[in-house]
Amino acid sequence: MRAWPRGGLWRHPDFLRLWSAQTISQLGSQVTFLALPLAAILVLDASTFEVALVGVFQLLPFLLLALPAGVWIDRLPRRPVLIAADVGRAVVLLSLPVAYWLDALALPHLYVAGFAAGALTVFFDIAYLSYLPALVERSQLMEGNAKLETTRSAAQVGGPGLAGILVGALTAPVAILVDALSYAVSALLLSRIRHPEQTGRRESGPETSMRRELREGLSFVFRQPYLRILVLATGGANFFWNIGGGVLIVYLVRTLDLSPAVLGLVLAVGEIGTVVGAVLSGRIARRFGIGRTIVWAALLTNIGILAVPLAPPSRPEPVLMVGFLLGGLFGNIFNVNQLSLRQSITPERLQGRMNSVVRFMYWGPQPVGMVIGGALGSTVGLRETLWFSACGAALAMVPLALNPIRRLDTIPEPPDHALLSPPAPGATVEPG
Repeated sequence: MRAWPRGGLWRHPDFLRLWSAQTISQLGSQVTFLALPLAAILVLDASTFEVALVGVFQLLPFLLLALPAGVWIDRLPRRPVLIAADVGRAVVLLSLPVAYWLDALALPHLYVAGFAAGALTVFFDIAYLSYLPALVERSQLMEGNAKLETTRSAAQVGGPGLAGILVGALTAPVAILVDALSYAVSALLLSRIRHPEQTGRRESGPETSMRRELREGLSFVFRQPYLRILVLATGGANFFWNIGGGVLIVYLVRTLDLSPAVLGLVLAVGEIGTVVGAVLSGRIARRFGIGRTIVWAALLTNIGILAVPLAPPSRPEPVLMVGFLLGGLFGNIFNVNQLSLRQSITPERLQGRMNSVVRFMYWGPQPVGMVIGGALGSTVGLRETLWFSACGAALAMVPLALNPIRRLDTIPEPPDHALLSPPAPGATVEPG
């Protein structure tokens, strides 16, 4: 009897190394997701606005660096970029517990470390998303993305709970140390991938200038009808989600009086939905069509943020857990399917730039939203800010339901040209 699965990407050693590296890195990242703001709250007694700024500095590189990063990544082998980003993040995060033990940790250090780690994450995320289509066959993209999202979600289940335990028992800086070590292990696994890469890049010169290549990537995304509506709707929703995200931890800790351990447990239970969503994403798309799956999942994922202001202060845990569970379920169904669609309709030579433009549009509005959230939370109130965030995010996704993407039944064939026109009403796109 064979204990190891025999089919698909289970028999792809290099994909398994990438998968393992990403899983370990994601587990550590989930620890830091709670540990950085909790370090600001519990160790440095930061104000609401100062806590929001921790998230702003982590996300600001997506606004400043995402677009040029895509051009550079299309010029370079992607695996060395992944390794360098992991090693860099390990070093940056290691500086925080060292400063704490030397009694030198301060808010500016948190901000600088958050920005540096965020900058390296920009390169890692774009390179990682662009590397997968070169590592596996196009017909395996849905399976690969589902597997990666499943273990990412599983890390999110275990990570917050582990963070709560570590922060409660050993302080937030020790929790950050766990993340630094996870990046080092991830880099080691990535260094063992043997799949040859073809960079396919051109010589330097006026025809391959940064501006020209960046313009080519922007033109492709905004002229491609499916990519255009995805970046506009999701970017808008992310802006509003992060207005609430800027005050979320403060609201849960100070208004709802959740301890670090209970906070970690609530988030961990909610993340079970993301695991289920990743597992079911391909099955649901095959049953209902990838377009309808993307649209309905995008609309229903807002349940998660709506649950926060709806939770009764006397006993908020059940409402928060159910809301985060459903929000994570639909959120990951959306993520896997829109990511697989994006990768499939983009030529390989444009993968880096496509992902950089998408990352810029998805993540770029987030620090702006967090700043606004911190300001609103300090003036009009935390709960009122969360209501504004939830309603705005729900409205931002409505145009997606009116776009021809809703008629798309299956992932399209790989493109022979830069643009892919939407099918006529009622038409079926053949599988790639």
